[in-house]
Amino acid sequence: MRLVVRVIEGRNLPPMDPNGLSDPYVKLQLGKQRFKTKVVKKNLNPTWGEEFSFKVEDLKEELVICVLDEDKYFNDDFVGQLKIPVSKVFDSENKSLGTSWYSLKPKTKKPKNKDCGEILLTILFSQNNAFLEMDGDIDYHSSSLKKNGDVVGTESPSRSVSGGSNISISSSILQEVLSSKEEKLPPAAKSFAERIAQMFNSTSASTSKATDVSEPQEPVVAPPEVPDENKIEDQELSGSFDEFMKEMQSRDVGNETPSNLAGGVLLDQVYAITPEKLNWIIFSPDSCFPKTVAEAQGNTEQQFGPWKFDSGSDSLKRVVTYIKAPSKLIKAVKATEEQTYLKADGEVFVVLISVNTPDVPYGSCFRVELLYCITPGPEVASGEQTSQLTISWRMNFLQSTMMKGMIENGARQGLKDSFELYGSVLSQHVKPVDLKDMVSNKEQVLASLQIEPRSDWKLALQYFGNFTVVSTVFIGVYVLVHIWLAMPSSIQGLEFVGLDLPDSIGEVIVCGILVLQCERVLELLSRFMQARVQKSSDHGVKAQGDGWVLTVALMEGSNLPAVDSSGFCDPSDISDLADVLVPLKGKLAQACQSKLHLRIFLNNTKGNNVVKEYLSKMEKEVGTKINVRSPQTNSAFQKLFGLPLEEFLINDFTCHLRRKMPLQGRLFLSARIIGFHSNLFGHKTKFFFLWEDIEDIQVSPPTLASMGSPIVVITLRRGRGMDARHGAKSMDAEGRLKFQFHSFVSFNVAHRTIMALWKARALSPEQKVRIVEEESETKILHSEESGSYLGTEDVSMSEVYSSSLCVPTNFLMELFGGGDLERKIMEKAGSLSYSYTPWESEKPDVYQRQIYFRFDKSISRYRGEVTSTQQKYLLPDKKGWMVEEVMTLHGVPLGDYFNLHLKYQIEDSPISQKSCNVQVLCGIEWLKSTRHPKRMTKNIYSHLEDRLKVMFSVLEKEYANV
Repeated sequence: MRLVVRVIEGRNLPPMDPNGLSDPYVKLQLGKQRFKTKVVKKNLNPTWGEEFSFKVEDLKEELVICVLDEDKYFNDDFVGQLKIPVSKVFDSENKSLGTSWYSLKPKTKKPKNKDCGEILLTILFSQNNAFLEMDGDIDYHSSSLKKNGDVVGTESPSRSVSGGSNISISSSILQEVLSSKEEKLPPAAKSFAERIAQMFNSTSASTSKATDVSEPQEPVVAPPEVPDENKIEDQELSGSFDEFMKEMQSRDVGNETPSNLAGGVLLDQVYAITPEKLNWIIFSPDSCFPKTVAEAQGNTEQQFGPWKFDSGSDSLKRVVTYIKAPSKLIKAVKATEEQTYLKADGEVFVVLISVNTPDVPYGSCFRVELLYCITPGPEVASGEQTSQLTISWRMNFLQSTMMKGMIENGARQGLKDSFELYGSVLSQHVKPVDLKDMVSNKEQVLASLQIEPRSDWKLALQYFGNFTVVSTVFIGVYVLVHIWLAMPSSIQGLEFVGLDLPDSIGEVIVCGILVLQCERVLELLSRFMQARVQKSSDHGVKAQGDGWVLTVALMEGSNLPAVDSSGFCDPSDISDLADVLVPLKGKLAQACQSKLHLRIFLNNTKGNNVVKEYLSKMEKEVGTKINVRSPQTNSAFQKLFGLPLEEFLINDFTCHLRRKMPLQGRLFLSARIIGFHSNLFGHKTKFFFLWEDIEDIQVSPPTLASMGSPIVVITLRRGRGMDARHGAKSMDAEGRLKFQFHSFVSFNVAHRTIMALWKARALSPEQKVRIVEEESETKILHSEESGSYLGTEDVSMSEVYSSSLCVPTNFLMELFGGGDLERKIMEKAGSLSYSYTPWESEKPDVYQRQIYFRFDKSISRYRGEVTSTQQKYLLPDKKGWMVEEVMTLHGVPLGDYFNLHLKYQIEDSPISQKSCNVQVLCGIEWLKSTRHPKRMTKNIYSHLEDRLKVMFSVLEKEYANV
């Protein structure tokens, strides 16, 4: 059963704005269901004419109707409200209160305006409402909007109706409302209203006949449909969308695909569909996908303009308008999208979308630009054609504003959330391609490059079966026959015995041709011998080493010019590596735009612990603990400075860069580079240089200009780091750049880390050993910023769980055994994507492993990630186990402030061999200071206790089933 509420109009509303008018709209709420009307600008007697439907589950609920005044930059002003019990409507005659005026009441007993105005409402119960389209438990509401004097209504499909009384009531009420509004409506609206009333009258008559079971039911004759001009236009346009694409393809002049926009990539996914079909799904007027996305995102009143070619250019454009759903920071606003095709050649489709939201704060100062790029995707194992969709964005500021940084951050978070939902909806329409199915790993690519073995005869035929070799052999045979037949000539000129010179110009030319031909044959013979030797090798595929191994696979070549009569070329001179395609040098190669397609793989032969091994070495040199940064932090660091994926962040410090004016920012340290980044009021400063470029590092005493802090002066070698010269304080007479950093939060830790990383990269091994030995004798420094170097025994532990379980010790240890039981129990305890490494012997009788998982939404709404290290060893009496664990949280608020230390003590029960005693201790290692450590400790212990109870409860059930 549904409660239908029609908000018709208001009158005598109090003015809420300084201009003596108001921008009123109505909010309706029943339980958790909420709706609101459109906003009528500058009107004290507004007309809304909108209808809403509520699903009624409890008659004790109240329908709350509030009238508010919209305010652009502040909270909306309260005008008046009205509360109607649902039971009052249900107990009334015909379950309807009819159409009547209701007085609005203030929120407080002593209001500023006692007269809040009146509102005209129609309230009734209806199980089948002809105004609305209802499907399951989803409520849709339609509205009639006045635009340029025309009333546009939302169509509802015709459907069989039962319960004629409700329809009769709705029809009579509709006629009453329409008659009261008839004088105010233009002629077009009157005809539309008359057709709606006629439809209801015919439906009411047919349903009244259906109430008599004995009489035969007459079919309900639907009124003739009036063609909708907008609908007809849309059909014509959707039918011509393919023609537009063909026209764009014919106009394409081979322009390059635009690169991603500077704001970043919002969506990058490969789908099992052709690019042309994916383009049709996203942008065709016939596709239902845009409407599905709008419903999922909460956007309303979406209207698609026609695709048409711009008169001033050859680009294809259309305009889309809609009401954007409200967010936590911004209310519902009108948005206008201008969509423009930049490229459509049948395989690559690029669409630039400019979004204008003038009603948001500072909305006239900027535009949000989105770039949709659809390209052919990589190959998959099944051979199915794929396409890759990449969506990037940027902010286009039309005017300068001091709120630029705040606007960008707000837009970035909103777009990220919006396109996560966009990607999930698109995945329901088009199958995404799993990374495992792609032919992108090294083994598969190298296997695809294997060529069939060829014999030496076939290889010789390929090299010597050409005109050059045949002509040379023919000329050589011809000359030998001539020498055999010819008589020796007499000595003349400068000749002497043993030296026979040419006697004419023709003989000189013939000798030159013979020399050139023999040179070419000898060159072919040399290439043949090299190819014969390389044919039996693995081309370095099986190469191994102690460290990083770089594998380069030559996939194919394009537009290679032929430089000799054999039809072969020699691509031996290659420039620096590009992203995927490597251009060749040389006049012919540049004229033909010759390129090589390379695919590069970087493997580490030492495994996945390279970063941890390096950090452990640096910890000894620095004297403080260096935590492994989260993947999100490393990814942001790599994108910030444009570094490869193998680069990892070691530490970062807040400091000032000393130039003419001190510039506040952050200093980033990695194994290869030292970088600085600052973003002050939208002015960004960014640079980095290599550790090997540093010639000297000195510490200057504090000065008044450095705010009483020591200054770290870094001097680069001559001619090095010129890309970072905009951040240098000065350049000395020898051409060396000098950088000055000061005002570190923890100067000792920052200076010690910088010196250790520089010496590790720039000094000889003997100097490094001597420095480590000297510094190991000094006192270890501790800092709030980088944390103290603590072990598990140094953390204050408290008991969070203790119990006697009806499970043998051996079975309980399977919880840490790395089998299916462990995975099953951890997933039921809220650990998603649970993975672990095998137990490895760290010390005698001490085993260690690494664990990774993500929190379920029921555990943490942030769905953070956890990386932990576990160690297990037998108790001294050999009657149980001790398992120690250090957990690090990523992607949760304040997760980088602490580490969790756990101790599981598992002992055999003296009472029964089929039971054991479990005690879990927990301690928190604080890496940074916080205001409320006790409150955080209490919350952490509470969540941990609940998780342990679930784990051991599931373990007991599994043992009972066994």
